[in-house]
Amino acid sequence: MRKEDKSIAIAKIVETLKEYPNFYLVETAGLNAEKTSDLRRACAKAEVKLMVVKNTLLHKALEQLEGDFTELYPVLAGPTSLMCTQVANAPAKLIKDFVKKDDVLPALKAAYVEETVYLGADQLDTLATIKSKNELIADVVALLQSPAKNVVSALTSGGTKLHGILETLSKKEEA
Repeated sequence: MRKEDKSIAIAKIVETLKEYPNFYLVETAGLNAEKTSDLRRACAKAEVKLMVVKNTLLHKALEQLEGDFTELYPVLAGPTSLMCTQVANAPAKLIKDFVKKDDVLPALKAAYVEETVYLGADQLDTLATIKSKNELIADVVALLQSPAKNVVSALTSGGTKLHGILETLSKKEEA
């Protein structure tokens, strides 16, 4: 590969990594053509960008980004595919489903999710259960709304009971 081509490839990887806040490094080399096509289709459906990258080019791209990616450098050996996503747990769920169906690769090498590095395939279950920032915000809002809903509900049911009691008393007085 010529030096100009390498520069273009590095720039493309940097651009992609800036576009997506979360990325996974996986090994897909053991997949045959059919399984690779299935993986690409699954990635497209889940809105995950899948790229096969050269480790040295990815290493240089990571050096150009803000942040500390030194923990990822040791896993940049052997064939590597880059899965980029906006939704933190989408690739982990995709990999788990893919492996569950066929008991084949892709194997998780590492992931950079929500500004945290996860190393090794044993982190897959953890990554699959991670909630995105928006999901966490929704959970906090729901928790904050819960006491207010309980108070309103208690007041409403109390008013209904009080109305029923007053209505019953008024009917007794008329009779």
